[in-house]
Amino acid sequence: MDWGMRNRLSRIIKPATGKTVMLAVDHGYFQGPTTGLKNPGKTIKPLLPYADALMLTRGILRSQVDPGTDIPIILRVSGGTSVLKDDLSDEEITVSIEEAVRLNASAVALSVFVGAENERQTLVSLSRLVNEAQTYGIPVLAVTAVGKQMVRDARYLGLASRISAELGAHVVKTYYCDGFKQVSSSVPVPTVIAGGKKLPERDALVMTKNAIASGAVGVDMGRNIFQSDSPVGMIKAVRAIVHQGAGVDAAYRIYEAEKKTKAAKKKVGKGR
Repeated sequence: MDWGMRNRLSRIIKPATGKTVMLAVDHGYFQGPTTGLKNPGKTIKPLLPYADALMLTRGILRSQVDPGTDIPIILRVSGGTSVLKDDLSDEEITVSIEEAVRLNASAVALSVFVGAENERQTLVSLSRLVNEAQTYGIPVLAVTAVGKQMVRDARYLGLASRISAELGAHVVKTYYCDGFKQVSSSVPVPTVIAGGKKLPERDALVMTKNAIASGAVGVDMGRNIFQSDSPVGMIKAVRAIVHQGAGVDAAYRIYEAEKKTKAAKKKVGKGR
């Protein structure tokens, strides 16, 4: 692995802890104006100081993120379907590696759909992306997307994650599951967990703690942060677990304290 590749990875996975908190806001590429992301710039701005990397599409990067912001970008480069289709696996590469270079991406990301109708198409796209990104020293993050018929268990997620690593992905994003240690230990590259659908805040923190304890190097979390009633409180709490080894109770207190501060500021604002 050359210097440029290692440098870009070190910006995302922090050398001091070997961990990362990625903020995923790329949902609109197939979901449209997702709850919490109807005004992406407004959602993203207060969270940036607490994120180690920002995962998003080029359209939102160009229009909603200040170019002066010093945060590593993980650029979503796959797409081609929407939630209106029954089969979301019909994806291809939609952004050239040259475009990723122009946008100063620290990594590029795409989804693979192991076991779905278009499995081969997405795995070949991953291989092609790895080949092209290697030329410029850009790491590739493979997202193990799960089709509606697939079970999110250790056997399936381990299969999808290992295949992604075998094809050259430098980081694999997958889901947390019971027996996650079986997944992380069978993948020879760093794994991060997806947040998935919105959970109660404590449950999301428990999932984060369990994932880190089971070998994940961090999270690439979206809805469990920006759909929280205190997004800043939630990302601070997740960060405390990932980077500081905080327990769930301590992290939850961080979330609650920020939530109370937010409520107090809102009350003062109304009183003026």
